[in-house]
Amino acid sequence: MIRRRSKAKKILIVAGMTALLLIVLYFVLVNFLVSAALVPSFMEKLQAFERITEESYAAQVQTSDIQVNRQIALNETARWLETVEAQTLSVVSADGYRLVATEFLPSEESDIWVLILHGYTGWKEEMYPFAYWYHREGYHVIVPDLRCQGESEGDFIGMGWTDHFDCMLWIDHILSQDQNARIIVHGQSMGAATVLMMTGEELPDNIIAVISDCAYTDAYSMFGEKIREWFNLPAFPLVDSACVILRFRGGYDLKKASAIDAVAKSNVPTLFIHGEDDAMIDVQMSRDLYKAAACRKELLIVADAGHAQAQDKEPAVYYGTIREFLKRCGTVVDIE
Repeated sequence: MIRRRSKAKKILIVAGMTALLLIVLYFVLVNFLVSAALVPSFMEKLQAFERITEESYAAQVQTSDIQVNRQIALNETARWLETVEAQTLSVVSADGYRLVATEFLPSEESDIWVLILHGYTGWKEEMYPFAYWYHREGYHVIVPDLRCQGESEGDFIGMGWTDHFDCMLWIDHILSQDQNARIIVHGQSMGAATVLMMTGEELPDNIIAVISDCAYTDAYSMFGEKIREWFNLPAFPLVDSACVILRFRGGYDLKKASAIDAVAKSNVPTLFIHGEDDAMIDVQMSRDLYKAAACRKELLIVADAGHAQAQDKEPAVYYGTIREFLKRCGTVVDIE
C-alpha cells in the first residue's frame, strides 16, 4: 500500500512538473510571437521584415498601370523634396518616448492642416507622396513616424491603440501654432485604423474630416489573422494569451484597439477608401466600418487595387474624391 501511494505521488509530481513545463513553454512561445509581430528590432533579428515585405509584395496586384503611376508619384515627390521647406519636429509621449515627425510648410499662409499616418512596420517617408499632393493643394502638412517605427522611440508597435493617443500630441502641436486650424487626419492601413480610433475620443472641433485608407476593423482580429498567416498557428488561444502578455509588457490591451467600436461613436466626417483586391486587409472590413460609422460618411472602393494601392491604381479618382469630400467638409482650397 505504501509503495502504491509513493508511486502515485511520484506520478502526480511528474505530471505536475510536466504541466508546469508545458505552461512555461507555452508562454515563452506567446512572448516570442508578441515580439516577432510587434517589436521591429526583434523582427529584424529574425529577418521577419524581409519576409513580410516579400510576402506583402507577392500579394499585391502587379499590373503595369499601378507600377507606372507609382513611379511617377515617386519621381514627382523626389523633385518636390528638393525644394520644399521642411523641418523636423519631436514630442514626448505620455510614457516617455520621443516621437518624431516631418513638417512641410505651405508655400502660402494656410490654416488648413493635414496629419498623415503610415501603416504597420512603416515609416513617414512612405507617406511623402501623399504629403506632396496635400502640399500642392495648399495644406500645411505633418507626417510622423508612429511609435517604435522609423525615428520614433517605443517598445512595441501600438496597432493603433497607443498611436491614437500619441497622435493627439501632434494635434496639440498644430493648435499651439494655429488656434484656427482646420485639421484633416489621413491614415493608411494601421495608420487608418489609428485615425478611426481617434474619432472614438472627444476631439477638438478643429478636426473637420478623416480619410481612412484600407483600415482594419480591430487589432485583435488582425493579430489573429497574422498569427495564422505568418506562423501557421491557431489564433485561439494564442491571441488571448498575447493580449495578457501585451498588457504586462506593452501596457495596453489589444482588444481595446477597435476601430469599429470607435466609429460607432464618431461625429467626424469620414471618407473610407479600400482596394477591392486587398489581400492583406479584406475590403469587407472597410465596408463594415462604413456601415458601423455614426458620422457623416462616404465610401470609395477602387477596383483591381491591392493593399494601399488605390492611389496608384486610380490616382485621379483617388485624389479627386478626397478633394471633393474635403471641400464638402469645410476646406476652401482650390488651386486648379
